[in-house]
Amino acid sequence: MKKTVIGLLIFALGFSGLAGCGNAGKATVTTDGSTSMEKTIGCLGEAFEMETGIRVTYNPTGSGTGIQAVLDGRCDIGLSSRELKTDELQEGLEGTVLAYDGIAILVHPDNPVSDLSRETLGAICKGEITDWSQIGGPAGEIVLIGREAGAGTRDGFEAAIDAKGMCKYRQELTSTGDVITTVSRNPGAIGYASIASVKENVKVVTIDGISPTDEHIATGSYKIRRPFILVTKKDASLSENARKFYDYMTSGEAEDIISFAGVVPANSVTE
Repeated sequence: MKKTVIGLLIFALGFSGLAGCGNAGKATVTTDGSTSMEKTIGCLGEAFEMETGIRVTYNPTGSGTGIQAVLDGRCDIGLSSRELKTDELQEGLEGTVLAYDGIAILVHPDNPVSDLSRETLGAICKGEITDWSQIGGPAGEIVLIGREAGAGTRDGFEAAIDAKGMCKYRQELTSTGDVITTVSRNPGAIGYASIASVKENVKVVTIDGISPTDEHIATGSYKIRRPFILVTKKDASLSENARKFYDYMTSGEAEDIISFAGVVPANSVTE
């Protein structure tokens, strides 16, 4: 994408957003699901509307709810930041990987710990390591902050560290932003969030010496990642406008926008 178009996209995002004013009566495509996909869908939706005049709406309900919304016919395209489960596939859903997102491991900025092995991270989350002094930090209880059950980020994180259903959370929060804010306010906290959503108020630690850069996510060398998936019904046709948006998102034209949003386009993955 040319720099002028990126500039226009930044301007549009700053002043409107997906539910911007002045859209009454416009043709609309509805999306529903993963809170972690907000920036990605926001950028794609704004660029698509600039080109076509078709509005895209986004309902940040979480991956599980977005998947159910597709089954119930309450949205055109569902958004999931986890793989579809066997029972969801058996109900006639299908998923298309749009991008890959690194799940960043976060600690308080004052925490001197800067790298963890995946094995150590798993032990922390399972409650086998409970004090920062056990892993080179100052004495103090480790406080695990995570997402609520059913969240795509939680599912992807726990799968990546082989700790599905075994994590001992102190707090389970309903959005990526809440996790980041909570970690930023607690010197003993550790949590996780989409790398695209991370702010300067938290510190990102490397895992086995590898940082969650686009290159490391694309090659798979950074192991804690998950897919961003577009969810549709296998045997049902999308509306004309929804099909246009779906085709736009999965085209080469959208790859620069996906990268601009801070995640790695699926076609860039080289492993």
